[in-house]
Amino acid sequence: MTTQTVFLFLAAFLASAVEMVEALTIVLAVGVTRGWRSTLIGVAAALLSLGILVGALGPSIQSIPINDLRLLVGGLLLVFGLQWLRKAILRASGYKALHDEDEIYAEQAKAAQSAGLEVRHGLDWYSFTISYKGVFLEGLEVAFIVLTFGTAHKHGIALAAAAAAAALVMVVAAGVVLNGPLSRVPENMLKFTVGLLLTTFGTFWAAEGAGASWPGDEAALPVLLAYFVVAALGTVRLLRRRRARTPAVAEPQGAEA
Repeated sequence: MTTQTVFLFLAAFLASAVEMVEALTIVLAVGVTRGWRSTLIGVAAALLSLGILVGALGPSIQSIPINDLRLLVGGLLLVFGLQWLRKAILRASGYKALHDEDEIYAEQAKAAQSAGLEVRHGLDWYSFTISYKGVFLEGLEVAFIVLTFGTAHKHGIALAAAAAAAALVMVVAAGVVLNGPLSRVPENMLKFTVGLLLTTFGTFWAAEGAGASWPGDEAALPVLLAYFVVAALGTVRLLRRRRARTPAVAEPQGAEA
């Protein structure tokens, strides 16, 4: 197993797990508060929609020449990775509120309790639409990870899909056992790690797609990762010092991932 394969599986697994924890929090809050039938039908409809979308986009993406594809995928991963990394750095330095699954669960449960009952097609429409939206939107990011990693690496779709499936099994099993939000999962640390991995792969593939060659080929990945780790931790340290000198109010916790 090559270095790139190990990194790819780890990145796809962690990124998928983070999105699935967020989707699970919404589904559990609605299901426990309002009942499971309409909630689970919403989950199934979202998964079906995602399956159709991935099935439609997969073949068209794979038809793109490999260098153009790596440049495209690398650029997209850099956008996503730097976005995740920026938020993780702001949270670690105290400039942004930590992501709290317990708080999000409580907010979703309160909203579900206060929502009126509207029945359409024999379904509690609130439960159906909230669970559908939550699973579909978080699932889109999982689908993006699977497709981008999969199409830029040989046998990558199978590997990324296996990583996403493993994350799904782990998160669902934990949710069933705990029957509540996975607040013990170190989600902010996971997002920091995922941001670093996505940024590393994005840089690696974008440069390859542009025609550059990395010294040692895949051996450059750990070096790139180490560079971004040092840069990110250094930024956190500088921001903490700056905040200590001029205290800032952290952003309130919201639905933003």
